[in-house]
Amino acid sequence: MTEQSNAITVSHPPEALLRVVNPIMKLLLHTPLAGAARNQLMVVDFTGRKSGRHYSIPLSAYVIDGILYAMTGKTWKNNFRDGAAAQVLHDGKTTTMRGELITDKAHVADLYSRCAESYGVKRAERAMGLGFRDHQMPTHDQFAEAVDELGLRAIRFTPAA
Repeated sequence: MTEQSNAITVSHPPEALLRVVNPIMKLLLHTPLAGAARNQLMVVDFTGRKSGRHYSIPLSAYVIDGILYAMTGKTWKNNFRDGAAAQVLHDGKTTTMRGELITDKAHVADLYSRCAESYGVKRAERAMGLGFRDHQMPTHDQFAEAVDELGLRAIRFTPAA
C-alpha cells in the first residue's frame, strides 16, 4: 500500500520573489494605498535575541478572539521564545508590543485549525502559506501533526505594559 502525502505542506512563494515583494509591502503598509491589506498584513520589527540584528518582516496578521498572532514555521520565530519586544504595524498603526512564542502543540494546532476554518480552504492555503492535500480542509489532528512535522508555531502579540 502506498503512503499518502502529508495532509499539510509549506507552500510559500519563492524566496527570490519575496526578496522583491517584501520591501514593497513594508513601504505600502505604512500608507493608505495598501487598502484592505493593512488589516490582513502586519510588519513586525524586532531585534534578534542572540545576534542583536534588526529584523523587519511583513507577515499575515491573524486576529483570533481579539488577540493578534503571527503564525510561522520560519526560524526567526525563536527570537520570541522567552518573550520579546516588537514594534508592530497593523491596520495603519504602529504599537509597541510583546511577542510570546507559543510552543504548546495543542494550542498551536487549535489556532491554525480555527484560522483555516474561518478562512475556508482556498483563502487559508494562500494566506497561511500552506498547502492542503487535495485542497481539502485538514482535521484538527492533521494540524497537530503538522505542528511537529513542519515546526509550526504561533506568536501572540499583546500591548507592552
